Amino acid sequence: MFEFTDDCIIGIEQIDEEHRYLFDLLNRTHTLTSMDFQNDHYQVIKDIIAELDNYAEQHFANEEAYMEQIRDPELILQRTQHAFFREKVLMLDLANIDEAEEQWNLLDELVTFLARWLYHHILSSDILIGKLPPLEEWMIKENPCEFTEDYLVGIELIDREHEELFRIVGRANQLVKSYDTAVDYDALMKILNELKAYTEEHFRDEEEYMEWIHYEGLAAQKRAHEAFIDKLANIDLNEIENNPQEYLQKLLEFLLGWLINHILYTDKKIPATDSASYAPHR
Repeated sequence: MFEFTDDCIIGIEQIDEEHRYLFDLLNRTHTLTSMDFQNDHYQVIKDIIAELDNYAEQHFANEEAYMEQIRDPELILQRTQHAFFREKVLMLDLANIDEAEEQWNLLDELVTFLARWLYHHILSSDILIGKLPPLEEWMIKENPCEFTEDYLVGIELIDREHEELFRIVGRANQLVKSYDTAVDYDALMKILNELKAYTEEHFRDEEEYMEWIHYEGLAAQKRAHEAFIDKLANIDLNEIENNPQEYLQKLLEFLLGWLINHILYTDKKIPATDSASYAPHR
């Protein structure tokens, strides 16, 4: 079964309750995969997919209305992700599941998609709702990518690597501001690849430290890290070519916003006990 854990709680009561219900639908769908598929379950499958689509539509409308009310900078991105979710559910092929094996395969595909999408969406996007100041306030700072004392967690290795992540994002941000398609595409892709590689390295180091101190929040951290890496791994290269500055600016705003939020609300909870004696394996 899939647990709605504390790291999935974003602190907005209605949205959290609706997320819990989506997890309930996920677990009910997962339970269906253990049914006796000697019998025909077409109608049961059709009903739960319809309920999932209807509830998701209601939840997304509520979430977007709340974000619009508070002028949340991630609203446009959220609408795109919500549309992708509903399109995926509506594209499930109910016309060709007469056989038991076909019914089971469709349910298994749905469970895999739901589990991955829900965890990643909540941990990489919804967790930011209401926590980012309007972009026009923090992106117009002389250097929004400056690593300040506010971001220090008190663990030397992690602080050093966080500072390097901010530095890489800062380089990308400067390049985007003066982006010239003719000369800057390769340079930008090099920086984004560097960011992805260094982020993966940092997350490995951070998780290794948490394992060393037997930190109870390690599993939640791993899920959040996977969600962030997934965002980097799925950069839309077509959008970079077709509308580079707008797409890249939104991407960097998301990356920087996620890093700030993750450090302030998640990494600062990691105990720094005996961190001075810690030595990474590599």
